Parts: sequence; C-alpha cells; structure tokens
Amino acid sequence: MLTLLRDLRRLRQAAALPRPDRGRSLALRHVDAGSCNGCEHELTLASSPYYDLQRFGLGLVASPRHADVLLVTGPVTSRMREPLLAAYHAMPEPRRVAALGDCALGCNLLGTRDAFVGAVDEVLPVALRISGCPPRPDEIAAALLALIDERY
Repeated sequence: MLTLLRDLRRLRQAAALPRPDRGRSLALRHVDAGSCNGCEHELTLASSPYYDLQRFGLGLVASPRHADVLLVTGPVTSRMREPLLAAYHAMPEPRRVAALGDCALGCNLLGTRDAFVGAVDEVLPVALRISGCPPRPDEIAAALLALIDERY
C-alpha cells in the first residue's frame, strides 16, 4: 500500500498536477423543521454518486456537535422550534444556518398559520438562502460550494 501511494505521488509530481485541496470542507447537519419532503429528496439526490457532494468536502453528519452548517428544510413548526434551537446551540462556533427551499424561506406555505412559527430566518440567523420548490440538486451543490468558498 505504501509503495502504491509513493508511486502515485511520483506520478502526480511528474505530471505537474496540483496538490490536492485540503482543509476545505463543511459538515452539514440537516434538520427537517416541517417540510413536505420534496427538499429532502433533492438533498438525497445531491448526495448520490451522480452529484457526489462528498468529493467537494461536503458531508452530512449525524450530530450538530460535529456540524459547521445547520441545513434547515421546511417552515419552522411550533413543535420544531425548540429542537431546532437546541440543535443550533449545540453547534460549535462559528456556526452557519442554510435555509433550503421556498418553505424554509417563508414562501408558499401549506397548512394552517397557527401550526407555523414562520420562516427559518424568524428563528435563527440565516447565512445562506437556497430558493426553489424544491431546488434542483445542482443548485443545492452550487450554493453550498459558494458557502465553502466564503469560509476560506
């Protein structure tokens, strides 16, 4: 294995290829605050091998304690307000919030108004807004890559 890695390093140097870009990654924690699951399907598709967000250093994590970005889909419902705030406060600094989809941005909500607290930016400070109902996987990837470029 070490011989293979050494050979690959020599090949990269001989071909004058740039060094791999390290340190540019974002850990994403997804929270469904009350969506219709359309954005979740597109987010799953963005993580599939066709779009492959992991090759850009974007990965979904299971715990907000490991996350750099809180990715919220759907409008914040009255029952999800406290869990969403708890996930946000569990994240290490600097933390960012991304609102994914029109519902998270407060547009075209389905349901009764008394069930909703409102858009994500009424509860948390939103750094990235990804519009669409639902946004396409390539739009999700492009917006998250812009956020990773902003960070570094």
